[in-house]
Amino acid sequence: MAQFGRELLHVLFELAPWLLLGALVAGLLHVLLPRDFVRRHLGGRNGVLKASLLGVPLPLCSCSVIPTGLSLRRDGASPGASVGFLISTPQTGVDSVLVSASFLGWPFAVFKLASALVMGLVGGHLTDAVVPRSAGKPSETSDPASSPAPVRPWSLAGAKAIASHGIEMLQTIWGWLVVGILASAIISTLVPPGALQPTGASGGWLATLGVLAISIPLYVCATASVPIAAALVASGLPPSAALVFLMAGPATNVATIGAIYRSLGLRASAVYLGTIVVGSVGLGLAFDSLLANPTAAAVGHSHHTGAVAWAAAAVLVGLLGWFAVADLRHWIGTWRRDSTRDALTVHVEGMTCHGCARKLETTLRGVSGVATATVVLDEKQATVTGDVEPPRLIAAIESAGYRGTLS
Repeated sequence: MAQFGRELLHVLFELAPWLLLGALVAGLLHVLLPRDFVRRHLGGRNGVLKASLLGVPLPLCSCSVIPTGLSLRRDGASPGASVGFLISTPQTGVDSVLVSASFLGWPFAVFKLASALVMGLVGGHLTDAVVPRSAGKPSETSDPASSPAPVRPWSLAGAKAIASHGIEMLQTIWGWLVVGILASAIISTLVPPGALQPTGASGGWLATLGVLAISIPLYVCATASVPIAAALVASGLPPSAALVFLMAGPATNVATIGAIYRSLGLRASAVYLGTIVVGSVGLGLAFDSLLANPTAAAVGHSHHTGAVAWAAAAVLVGLLGWFAVADLRHWIGTWRRDSTRDALTVHVEGMTCHGCARKLETTLRGVSGVATATVVLDEKQATVTGDVEPPRLIAAIESAGYRGTLS
C-alpha cells in the first residue's frame, strides 16, 4: 500500500504542473482567437491544411471534438477539412503535448504532434478525393452574428474567461484523469520494470498490434491516458505501442466513427479509420527505429517533488474533488427532476460537451432565487426550481455564452 501511495504521488507531481499550464494556455487560445476564426478558414483549396494545423493545438477531447468537427462541415468546410480536424485534434492539444513531454520526453511529444498533423493531412486529402463535396452539407448554416463578442485577454473579464475555459476543459475530462492517475499508479506498483519487454523478432509488432486492437473501440482522453502509456513503457512495452495507444485511442471510438458515418457516409468513415490504423502503426514503428532510446531515458527521469509540484498537485486534487461534487449534485438533480413540481424548463442551444452543461449549471445556481438547477446535454434542457423569473434565467444563459428559449 505504501508503494502504491508513493507511485500515486509521483504521477501527480509529474502530471499536475503541466496539466494546469496546458489549461491556462487553452484558456488563452479560447480568448485570443475570434469566435468564428476556425470556421472562416476551413473552406477552399487549403481547407484540409488549415483544419489540421488549427486542430493540433486545440485542447478538445473526444467528447467535444465530434460536434465541433461536424459543425465545421455545416458551416461550409469541405468533407476533407472536417475529417482532417477530427483526426488531428483529439490526439494532441497544448495540455496533452506538455503532459506527454513530462512523462515521455520532448522527442516523443514532438513526434506525436507531428504524427497527428501528418495523419490529419493524409486523411483529409483522401476524404476529399473519394467523398463528394455535397456530402453532409445541410441547406442552412449558422449565423455568425450569434457568436458572443470577444473580450480582451488582459482585462478582468478576459482573465475570468481564461480561467473559466481552462477549468471547463479540466472538468470535461476529470473522470478520465482520475482513471489515468489510478491506473498508472497501479501498473507501476504491480508490474516490475521490464516485465512487458517483447521477446523475439516479432515482439514489437505483436505488442503494437495488440494495443491497436484495444485502442480502436475505447473512449479515452489524450491527456489522461499519457500516465498509463508512460507506466506501460516503464514496464517494458515498446514506445511504438504507447504511441499507437495515444494516437488511436483518443481519435477512434464507436461514437466518433458512427457520427462520421451518419454525417459523411461510409467512404469518409473508411478513410478516417484506415488512416488512423495504418498511420498510427506505421509512425509508431518508425519512432521505435529513430527515436526510441531518448524516450526510454525520459521515462526513467527523476520525479519533481519541489514546492511547485506539491502546490500544483494540491490544486489539481482540489479541482478533481470539486468536479466530483458538482457531478454528484448533477446526478442527484437529474434523478429528482421528474418528480419535482413547479420546475421551469428552458431549451438551450450552443452546448457542445458535458463541460458546457456543468458550466451552465454553475451559472444558473448563482442566480438569485434558484434552488436547484440541472442541465442535460443530450436533451438540450435546463431545469430550474425556485422563485425566479424566466427572463432572468434567459439572461443568465446568454451571459454564459448559450441561447435559451422557454420550452
